[in-house]
Amino acid sequence: MGLLISIVIGIIAGAVAGKLTNGKKGGLLVDLFVGLIGGLVGGWLFEKLGIEWGGLLGQCGTAIVGACLVLWIWKMINK
Repeated sequence: MGLLISIVIGIIAGAVAGKLTNGKKGGLLVDLFVGLIGGLVGGWLFEKLGIEWGGLLGQCGTAIVGACLVLWIWKMINK
């Protein structure tokens, strides 16, 4: 069940991050990839900053912040 929840959170986070950063609609797989990578990046960043945000809402928020950061870096590289 944990993997399924992580996938759903990744899809949601990728879709929300795409909307927040005015990105192009990439589809379900792109949203999933961006959201999952964003979850890893956000978790790493929050750990380094000493921020703890628990629960399902915290996981989703962390993934969204990380996904936005990943999309921002991607845009900077591809200019």
